[in-house]
Amino acid sequence: MDVPKGAPDTKIVPALLAWYRREGRALPWRAPPGKLQDPYKVWLSEIMLQQTTVKAVTPRFIDFLRRWPDVDALGKAALGDVLAAWAGLGYYARARNLHACARAVSETHGGRFPDTEAGLRALPGIGAYTAAAIAAIAFGRRASPVDGNIERVLARLFAVEMPLPAAKPQIKALAERLTPAEHAGDFAQALMDLGAMVCTPRRPACGRCPVRPDCRGVAAGLADLLPYKAAKAERPTRRGAAFVAIREDGTVLLRERPPKGLLGGMLETPSTPWDERQPKEAAEVHAPLIADWTCVPGIVTHTFTHFHLELTVYRAEVGRDAKLTPAADPARCRWVAQRDLAHAALPSVMRKVLAHASGEVRATSKSRGARKRASAGPQRARRRSA
Repeated sequence: MDVPKGAPDTKIVPALLAWYRREGRALPWRAPPGKLQDPYKVWLSEIMLQQTTVKAVTPRFIDFLRRWPDVDALGKAALGDVLAAWAGLGYYARARNLHACARAVSETHGGRFPDTEAGLRALPGIGAYTAAAIAAIAFGRRASPVDGNIERVLARLFAVEMPLPAAKPQIKALAERLTPAEHAGDFAQALMDLGAMVCTPRRPACGRCPVRPDCRGVAAGLADLLPYKAAKAERPTRRGAAFVAIREDGTVLLRERPPKGLLGGMLETPSTPWDERQPKEAAEVHAPLIADWTCVPGIVTHTFTHFHLELTVYRAEVGRDAKLTPAADPARCRWVAQRDLAHAALPSVMRKVLAHASGEVRATSKSRGARKRASAGPQRARRRSA
């Protein structure tokens, strides 16, 4: 591994710490510079911030803290309540692991987080980055968390030209070498803030950077180009059909997804499997009720980490005596009042489906050409507009 030798570490660390004391962001989970922070707040914020922005997380963090002010309270909460509060932040396995971790800390560790990286990594949902962040920020350990902001800062500071993700081990080694024995938490947060506020992905504000004199990327004229990234494979597209059944009492049929896997434990409108091919005879084979199903014009689109999703939406209004079909998997289904949907554990894609079915959102498919509507069958699916 090619780790640059003789870098001016002695200048970089004090310059960054001084800048952080002056310019560091005031965030609801942070203590003032020089102070150790509440491990619960550090842990909760770091889990929330994975693949999410500070702007999106801040109000949700405040709400979580109001509802569950400490790890014991969160551990005692119902998983469904935690999933509902998490809805919209995405990557829902994090919410399940959050709850499992809170229970483990409360029940196994007496409500106190372990204060070492090894001890933290033994907890559910805590990986190398999160363990290092908690150890450094909450306990003052000499640990080196490396997130996307820190990767970018160090790749530019040391002119690391190897593309990501191959460069990750080299950048991690640089972070470990730079991290001071004291104030490791402040140093990590200084790097995070520098990446968020100054050393941004596009048009970095090098003129305001406290370590510009020692930046090899600037010296090489590469600061706005680094880090290089290997080309990503194109995401495949999967397709499916979703069924929105509205009973005459105003309730909507929802189904709980299996506890493991994508969107595990969340609620959904009953749907077909998501495959690369458009499901044929969806209403006849997969409909959760025998009803007069209407195919809503357009499609709902959503992008996950590894694939794009396109959903055709069917809608039906049914009576109180409507019976579920075996395709619905009745044991996992429930009727939910529409007034309660705002607080239900519905992922974003399912909120899109419900909005589309109610006419609040009309996706178009002009660029894809007209799509074939499902043919009528035993369940009397009709070709008409919603």
